[in-house]
Amino acid sequence: MNILVTGGSGFIGTRLINNLLKDGHNVKIYDKVISDKYPEICVKADVRDVETLIKESKDIDIIYNLAAEHADDVTPLSLYEDVNVGGAKNVVFAAEKNKIRKIIFTSSVAIYGLNRGTPNETMDAQPFNEYGRTKYEAEKILNDWKDMDELRSLVVLRPSVIFGEKNRGNVYNLIKQIASGKFLMVGSGENKKSMAYVGNIAAFLTSQANTDGGNFIYNFADKPDLSSNEIVHIVKDELEIKKSTPKAPFIIGMLGGYIFDFLSKVTGKKFPVSSIRIKKFCAETTVNTDRLQKSEFIPPYTLEEGLRNMIKYEFKS
Repeated sequence: MNILVTGGSGFIGTRLINNLLKDGHNVKIYDKVISDKYPEICVKADVRDVETLIKESKDIDIIYNLAAEHADDVTPLSLYEDVNVGGAKNVVFAAEKNKIRKIIFTSSVAIYGLNRGTPNETMDAQPFNEYGRTKYEAEKILNDWKDMDELRSLVVLRPSVIFGEKNRGNVYNLIKQIASGKFLMVGSGENKKSMAYVGNIAAFLTSQANTDGGNFIYNFADKPDLSSNEIVHIVKDELEIKKSTPKAPFIIGMLGGYIFDFLSKVTGKKFPVSSIRIKKFCAETTVNTDRLQKSEFIPPYTLEEGLRNMIKYEFKS
């Protein structure tokens, strides 16, 4: 098939495209950054540019919409709306113009909010930040597009915290702090975290190119969930760190986060510690993946294997 991947130059997109090409598909990347690995099939363009998106999606069978603003510290905040919501509107408009009947979209479990037990796909959305809100708004736009024609197909994937090689997100920052010997465990560390290894997400997204028509929504996490203490133990074991981990009460950690928020605002610099990152780290962020299990997808890696792969690549190679 002919496939367009918006945001395909990123670390998820690169793994996905590698899989799609191996499966024999014709792939085009649509990204504001030229792909390091696949520059020859990459169009440098912004998902907010609807005319270029219409042009580049001509004769396309499937659009994978991975383009998003997703970092915790995006400025200005309006970028979440412009890219995540506006981008979804443009993808839908381009699909309608070019009679494309299948879209695969990466949303997020951030739509559920924090400390809500183990939400499944039927739970109502209660996002706690602009990223989660705009991802949910994008889902609604895509669902409206699907409902307009029963022959259309929509797959919505809601990943938990994503990590993997070449990613510089929260999991990387956590491992880096532990490796540096400067890590402080805030709270008890017993809170469970649902996480998703990029190799498994890419494999699942690849498999969805061959699904029949319909409307599918999946939470995605590699099970079983690990506690913060267990994650730290795996990192320290892989890095052969014997030193014990100091701990601080949650209220002290949040106070430190607010101090770094203030310093960031005053200096204009971005720091690895912030109140929202402390809050997210200490929260119980687990999701139900029963629907994913029933899809008969078999992840190629365990969660621990994914963590160790990332540590070896980023900190030991």
